[in-house]
Amino acid sequence: MSAAAAEHPCDGPPATLLETANSLMEQHPGYRVEIIGGVITVAPPPDGAHARALTKLMSPFMVAGLDGGETEVLQAVGLWLPGGPDDYAIPDLAVVDADFEEHLVENNSYDPAVFRLVLEVTSTNYQSDLRNKVAAYAEAKIPVYVIIDRKHTRVHVLTEPVAGAYDQHRVHAPGEQITLPDSIGAEVKLDVAALLQAGERKA
Repeated sequence: MSAAAAEHPCDGPPATLLETANSLMEQHPGYRVEIIGGVITVAPPPDGAHARALTKLMSPFMVAGLDGGETEVLQAVGLWLPGGPDDYAIPDLAVVDADFEEHLVENNSYDPAVFRLVLEVTSTNYQSDLRNKVAAYAEAKIPVYVIIDRKHTRVHVLTEPVAGAYDQHRVHAPGEQITLPDSIGAEVKLDVAALLQAGERKA
């Protein structure tokens, strides 16, 4: 992950963070560009193991019936953040209200009120997932934040957002089964070992 400075031509007004972020996305197709806490971050395309973990993660949400009816399960959908005038994130996976498209804010990003859960699978930007995004998602009052921490081989489940942090933060190790809060719309169980194994790079 890297932070990009806002550059602008000397003979014109300075570009906004959002304009700079969109320019970076155009220059680097496949990279994920976000603005969190007023700072632009650019993450390279994730590896194949990251994609495999996301595929495995989709299954329990689909089996629980969360993709259809009152909710949808989406990958890489924009989440508008209240932390700054241009802040937004693109979580790896999200459970959103079915009418989320009626709540577009700006820049293909949607009102945080329609998000029931966000989930990140860590890559090179793991520090952002474990720190910056915790504060950003809590400030946005996202009820449930799940982190598949491939670097430290554990899964974090954060709930009850309060004042830029989560009141409840549980860490789960391989061998444990996680039951996510039913506030997301259905009972979803995750196998920690299976998810972490899916996220391992194969030799």
